[in-house]
Amino acid sequence: MPVTAADTRSAADQADFIQAGFVRADLDTALRYALAIGALLVLMLPAARGSQSAIGWLPMWLVAMPAMAWWALHRFRLPSWRRVAPAEAGQAVRRRRRGAVQARRRARPAVIARPLPRVA
Repeated sequence: MPVTAADTRSAADQADFIQAGFVRADLDTALRYALAIGALLVLMLPAARGSQSAIGWLPMWLVAMPAMAWWALHRFRLPSWRRVAPAEAGQAVRRRRRGAVQARRRARPAVIARPLPRVA
């Protein structure tokens, strides 16, 4: 069974994605299509792998720029390569947020005065 983009998003990402409304979903779809079409053009047409004097290197505009825009739409999230169980995800969040108390220095023990060593 293929893994879709909706399966790899966390619950917070999905809620944020749904809350933004259909405008963001339409932009997501348009950027995915632009990326797919650009990749196909670069793979199938040798002229699309070259450079144009007016706009520069074509693979950058056909593949890299739609990919960066799509990544920016998803707030530069990195892909999760392993599935995290909901229990583990909750523990990771709890571990990071222990409390709002700032760290304090410990009281140093009193220094006992020792005589200096004699030098020859």
